[in-house]
Amino acid sequence: MKKIFLAGALLFSLQAFAQQPKQQWVTIKSDNLKCWECKVILEKYLVQANKSTMESGLIQWKINLLQGEIKVQFWPDRADESMIKAALNNAGFDANDEKAVPESYAKLPPICKRAEDGGGPKPPKPCHIPPVQ
Repeated sequence: MKKIFLAGALLFSLQAFAQQPKQQWVTIKSDNLKCWECKVILEKYLVQANKSTMESGLIQWKINLLQGEIKVQFWPDRADESMIKAALNNAGFDANDEKAVPESYAKLPPICKRAEDGGGPKPPKPCHIPPVQ
């Protein structure tokens, strides 16, 4: 009887695992994601958005400040590229060709603005390096 139960449990768990959608990655460029302060602001926003609007669909993200891009791993049954771009736009950041929501963009600190608005790194002070604490 125990063998039948264990075999049934194993079969059930394998079937549940097989139905799980495969994780996906998306890379999004942002012209105003160049400094450490921008990274902190965006990560706080993504944590909140992941809990509320994306049903914990985001698995992880990696931000490359030198390239001005974010790579996001997500569950496709809970989130998609358009939702991730919308979250970036709502946080005040551009996402590929889509511009940030003006009200959110206006709330960003000056260094997190687009280069044409006077934001971004200023020589000789790089801003992609975490501040010394």
